[in-house]
Amino acid sequence: MELFDFFRWDIIWNYRELYIKGIWATIVLTACGYFGGIFFGLFLGLGEVSKKKWIYWPCKLYVDVFRGTPMLVQLLLIHLAVIPTIFGQSMGWWVSGIIGLILNSAAYNAEIFRAGIQSIDKGQMEAARSLGLTHNQAMRKVILPQAFRRMIPPLGNEFIALLKDSSLVTVIAGSEILYVSKVVAGTYQRFWEPYLFAAFLYLVLTYGVTKIIGFVEKRANNSYNPRKRKGALNHD
Repeated sequence: MELFDFFRWDIIWNYRELYIKGIWATIVLTACGYFGGIFFGLFLGLGEVSKKKWIYWPCKLYVDVFRGTPMLVQLLLIHLAVIPTIFGQSMGWWVSGIIGLILNSAAYNAEIFRAGIQSIDKGQMEAARSLGLTHNQAMRKVILPQAFRRMIPPLGNEFIALLKDSSLVTVIAGSEILYVSKVVAGTYQRFWEPYLFAAFLYLVLTYGVTKIIGFVEKRANNSYNPRKRKGALNHD
């Protein structure tokens, strides 16, 4: 009871509108960064398994650089140096944050795609080529569909990691959950309530994502399970 009385939940309630905007910003940042990173990472991953050195080495260098440097440094460089140099001015934290998350996530997704593709037996590619498919057709119709099922868990983990890493956007004044908590803490000079509430919000979001990933993984496994597919057909 005393612990409950110690907490001032009214300061959270007073900033409820900012928290709602912060949650929305966190979700949008993560979604844009993740799906942009999936798209970009797919090409990087394909480049990493390419036998053409002029494709392989630039992709490999990109992945090593972005995986080997902190996202915090990447965000600051993009926001304070790269974008102002290219466009002559800052484009705002939204643009910098989304670009930073996409570029960083693409490097990790590229490794997931590379590992997924290389986990498929080489005989699959040879069999597809023997049927007359080109390399690109074999990759698109035979290799990637099989590899994708194996990629679901690590791709899900990458989404959760990116969701938590989106809090780093607060260093460029991004108004996501952590930034709102910093505002509340600075205003009231109280730290337990805003930061515990921020942790709670991240926990709820990551738990929800975990459940969604588990559902997608289960559906994907069922679609590749011959017995369950046969049962479903008989049921229909």
